[in-house]
Amino acid sequence: MITKIDLDKKSHEIFAEPTPLGLIGLAIGCAALTPIAFGHSLTPAGLKTAAVLCLLFGGGCQFLAGLMNFANKNLFGGTILTAFSFNWMMNYWALDAIASGTIPDHSILLATDGLFLVIFAVLTYGFGFFSKLLFVFLLDIDLLYVCKVIKGATGTRALDMPVALLTVALGLIALWIAFAALINPTAGRTIFKIPGPMFAAAAKARTFDWSMRNALFEVLYQHWSNHAFKPMPLEDLTARMKARVGDRTILPDLAYLIELDAVAAVGTGERPEAVRLSASGIDLYEQLILKKYDF
Repeated sequence: MITKIDLDKKSHEIFAEPTPLGLIGLAIGCAALTPIAFGHSLTPAGLKTAAVLCLLFGGGCQFLAGLMNFANKNLFGGTILTAFSFNWMMNYWALDAIASGTIPDHSILLATDGLFLVIFAVLTYGFGFFSKLLFVFLLDIDLLYVCKVIKGATGTRALDMPVALLTVALGLIALWIAFAALINPTAGRTIFKIPGPMFAAAAKARTFDWSMRNALFEVLYQHWSNHAFKPMPLEDLTARMKARVGDRTILPDLAYLIELDAVAAVGTGERPEAVRLSASGIDLYEQLILKKYDF
């Protein structure tokens, strides 16, 4: 029985890509904080309104997206979205507490902001291996925490405007990345451009040499293209293979392909008289090498 082979890693994902959900939630949370960051809506009603939006969108959307990323085995996305979601829940509590007359403890917030700065600084480096825009996105968060730590340590108000501008920039970058993930595939072209990686990861060493089996498939497929299912004498196959792989023996890989039912053998014993690709072998080669299902 011939079946379609799918080696795309996305086929193993449980959920559709959840990151845009988290980014849209983050952008809405930033929008809710923007008037406050610019010194407006500092009334109890304004603080409580922003608190609810931070909880539902900043916290809720990112928490859900983070768990879905973990389920999809996306370690980076799951870690940052889930961790950051609790930070938005903390924003909800802080805003709601201030609106009710309770001021969060300054020393504890300063200590956690310092640790957040370290965490996000390291994650910024990691996201540089995915995209320059993701690197800038995390860098914006880093600068926000630098400002928060300096403000907490010195009590200065000089950084209020930079915090407000960084909050707006964070929301806009999040929206751009979310729109790129949602709209570009739908439109079939790049509308929201995402630049490539800032850093190049070291190439992983290949642990298996596919050259022998690839060459066997190529030779036998070419033979099938010219002679249909007429078997190819083993001597002819050996001669053709020698030009491709040198004096290496073809028998172990050929025996494997026969056992896999990708190659049909004529004759008895360990050394067949002639061989040809089976229908399933032809389909396997066309799917994996010729990409016949890639439209």
